Amino acid sequence: MSTIISRRRLAALFASTVAVAALGAIPQQSAVAAESAPIGFGAGTTGGGNATPVTVSTLAAFTSAVANDSAKVVRVSGLITLSGQVDIGSNTTVLGVGSASGFTGGGLRIKESTNVIIRNLRISKPVAPADGVTVQKSTKVWIDHNAFSADRDHDKDYYDGLLDISHASDHVTVSWNTFKDHFKGSLVGHSDNNSGEDTGHLRVTYHHNQFSNVYSRIPSLRFGTGHFYDNYVQGADTACHSRMGAQMLVENNVFRDTKVAVTTNRSSDVDGYAVLRGNDLGGAATEVSQTGSFTTPPYSYTAEPASSVVASVTAGAGTGKI
Repeated sequence: MSTIISRRRLAALFASTVAVAALGAIPQQSAVAAESAPIGFGAGTTGGGNATPVTVSTLAAFTSAVANDSAKVVRVSGLITLSGQVDIGSNTTVLGVGSASGFTGGGLRIKESTNVIIRNLRISKPVAPADGVTVQKSTKVWIDHNAFSADRDHDKDYYDGLLDISHASDHVTVSWNTFKDHFKGSLVGHSDNNSGEDTGHLRVTYHHNQFSNVYSRIPSLRFGTGHFYDNYVQGADTACHSRMGAQMLVENNVFRDTKVAVTTNRSSDVDGYAVLRGNDLGGAATEVSQTGSFTTPPYSYTAEPASSVVASVTAGAGTGKI
């Protein structure tokens, strides 16, 4: 009996080996498994869902593919040069092919749309007034596993923001992205004078992102509610900036070579609020003039300890990881 079982096991093992060889190499799973759905304020965002994917490689084809509000999944193959921004309709997933596909010179605009996913794209050097990604008057947005970059060789206003969220946009998650070499990282709330529109909105979660050599706005938050956890920040002048009554929970992040990790009392007439817990500040200063009341996010999540954040984020953030 035991001989028969052994032979069967050997036969099964041989069959499995042949099957793998026939299929070709199976990609290894990344060190940190990518989420299949957003965690945080953007939870429930589905984008194009199970719509049949369409692959594009030119600006004209891409602009046409993302223009309407029907459910759609648009795969971008290769690097497309932009001048300005392309508007993204509702119920859309935009997904880069491989690790080097995306856009340079401009960016994407999600305006008056809902249910949009942007994943696995390289978005670089968005010449002003274009942002890398702009979210305006939109809800249910997931920005995940992208690589945003510019350079700091030009004046700080030569490029605009890498990711800006404004005009009462709401329910947004920004996860597992890299942001590199820029002056202005991510602005949430565009003006001190926009309280009437923004108050009660601008709820954004940032988790497991890497910010490297980004001077400020990591993020800068007006009026809204921000949860910033398990992020890795290197080389910032001013990182998290809560202002104009915004509430920010800053949790289990790592800061290195950063002057000010969190501030609530700069650049605006009205201070913001912040709660800090579990962070590795790495010698960075904090300027918290008002302790916040936002301590328990209204969603389920697991914040890993700061001691493991650098390894997780460097292994899992950016393109080519999903």
